[in-house]
Amino acid sequence: MKQLLLFLLCSCFAFSQSKITSYALENSGKFEGNIERVKSFPSKYIVPRTVDVWLPKTYSKTKKYNVLYMHDGQMLFDSTKTWNKQEWKVDEVASQLMQENKVNDFIVVAIWNIPNLRHMDLYPKKPYESLSNELKEKIQMEAKKSQFPFDDNKINSDNYLKFIVEELKPYIDKKYSVFTTANHTAIMGSSMGGLISMYALCEYPTIFGKAACLSTHWIGFREFENNPIPEFFFAYMEKKLPEAKNHKIYFDYGTETLDAFYIKYEYRVDEILKAKGYTDVDSRNLKFEGENHSEASWQKRVNIPLEFMFGK
Repeated sequence: MKQLLLFLLCSCFAFSQSKITSYALENSGKFEGNIERVKSFPSKYIVPRTVDVWLPKTYSKTKKYNVLYMHDGQMLFDSTKTWNKQEWKVDEVASQLMQENKVNDFIVVAIWNIPNLRHMDLYPKKPYESLSNELKEKIQMEAKKSQFPFDDNKINSDNYLKFIVEELKPYIDKKYSVFTTANHTAIMGSSMGGLISMYALCEYPTIFGKAACLSTHWIGFREFENNPIPEFFFAYMEKKLPEAKNHKIYFDYGTETLDAFYIKYEYRVDEILKAKGYTDVDSRNLKFEGENHSEASWQKRVNIPLEFMFGK
């Protein structure tokens, strides 16, 4: 009976994938290259959401491309449509890097967030589950104090990664002319998107060969006295971060607004990278003085992780 149910579920999803339709966005000079959109990508793991696929202007089915998966997809390409009127300008920066022959060609798969689900979708689950009940209660109490909507029963990051690996990636691999192996597949994000990108590399090291984590939100939600959250992320990384031999990982942080809270923890990132055998060839942990926690700041330096991951 269980096997029949599993077969039916898989068959239903395979059918839903065959029905996925995408359409090209009209380009009125707001972005470089071309964007194809799936308005509501079906999933058995997470709430369906928009997925944009950015293609370089010179995209051709006669050649193969690397693939970069990015979170918070609605913040990447068009500042006229974002809540804060800022954007990463990934399309413009990537186009320029390719035109200057500084990177191997790649496409970008931009996964939109759903604002009220974002934190739970991106909060790494296994590090949290490793905590004692006492520490979990402390975190929940601090979340209540700061009126932050943290519900550990709703942490959904494992399902979010299953969505990417089991549902989205097979669609991308089939529809677009891309390399499918880990050494050509990267994942990148900022803040909570930095945490989930680190988590993806650790949980799926045979799927993702590279990760870029900008302004990684080590503090979990808000900083508080004797915050145990950063250390349980670091303990997880000590156990699960793949060896440097076949992987690359990029971290960075600013010094203003939320990023100011990360500074005192960055020595632990450096320690872990060194212990795992990472060098300047396959890792970075960069400080950007005067930069804050915003798309405007990430836009200024997004060329650096792009060159680090896809550079020639």
